[in-house]
Amino acid sequence: MTSRHTAIVIGGGILGLATARELAQRGHAVTVLEKEDHWAAHQTGHNSNVVHAGLYYAPGSEKARMSVAGNRSIVSYARSRGVPVSVCGKLVVATSESELPALRVLASRAEANGVPARLITQAEARSYEPHVACVAALHVESTGIIDFPAICAALVADLSDADLRLSTPALGIRSSSTGVEVATGTEVLRADVLVNCAGLHSDRIARMAGLTPRARIVPFRGEYYELRPARASLVKGLIYPVPDASLPFLGVHLTRMLDGSVHAGPNAVLALRREGYTWRDFSARDVWETAAFPGTWNLARKYAYPIGLDEVRRSLSKRRFAASLAKLVPEIVEDDIVRSGSGVRAQALLPDGSMVQDFLIETAPGQVHVLNAPSPAATCALEIGKYIADRVA
Repeated sequence: MTSRHTAIVIGGGILGLATARELAQRGHAVTVLEKEDHWAAHQTGHNSNVVHAGLYYAPGSEKARMSVAGNRSIVSYARSRGVPVSVCGKLVVATSESELPALRVLASRAEANGVPARLITQAEARSYEPHVACVAALHVESTGIIDFPAICAALVADLSDADLRLSTPALGIRSSSTGVEVATGTEVLRADVLVNCAGLHSDRIARMAGLTPRARIVPFRGEYYELRPARASLVKGLIYPVPDASLPFLGVHLTRMLDGSVHAGPNAVLALRREGYTWRDFSARDVWETAAFPGTWNLARKYAYPIGLDEVRRSLSKRRFAASLAKLVPEIVEDDIVRSGSGVRAQALLPDGSMVQDFLIETAPGQVHVLNAPSPAATCALEIGKYIADRVA
């Protein structure tokens, strides 16, 4: 670039920080606004820390392309910064003959996307996971585990020359002929370009900036258990079920973390607050917006029964949750699991009730808005940052 531009990035999760880093490397003067008092406060800090391989996504989609590239770039970045990472691979297991066709489709999709994966027999699966139950499995070599909050700390260190502001929400946005203005409550900041990486509040920020986004964020909470330490040896790496192709969620799975603990989950239930990590977290505004949006009711008509009801039952019943895990590892019983944390997925929903499957990025003069970037966005963060910087340029 021949001139130094200014950029304001709203959102201090991994995507906002990765985008800010890319913009700074290209010569922009960058300000990052994060409303919480620490980085990676929400989606980034509450996920399963899985580095995805790009297995599940439609060939040719941005998710497929960026996942494969992002898998390599985020692992390389972690190793260069001394951030803990383990490329341990995972198993996607068919637990019955009826799941074999879907498993083969998944294997074909992996091949189309350039993901290193191969179909293996039950005996081979047991060589990776001695306690797993399956009739066949797909071994995905490039899946890994990483410390995403530590990645964010490294990105912050890379942004030593940027203006990084915690506890600074964006309260008003106005475009002008010379750029964009953002009111924070204490001052008005001006820049050539605005980048919205606000995750759970990205659609609100877009509306604040004068856009009418075609999708609405509807929050889904994912709840986790973990195996008691004495039972953690039942899982050596990552064990996933064959997913329902009609849903964006991958199903309850088992993940051995970097510290040796084994997390189980998540399920998927509608959250009663955009940052609603428990059933007790409630926001009248958030519930009203969700209930008033036609897409919510259209989604409910498709999935409320039996899928949605089953998810709620599993949320409320430890026994049901354990039974879901036992389909993958039969030795797991109810007493083997204890409640762990939760995360909230910012799922973009269209008025017809369909979930936006790919990343959704909308632009306006001087503005770039990331309106759908749930999992695998953390894996793809460096690649999405490059994509956004290209749009800014």
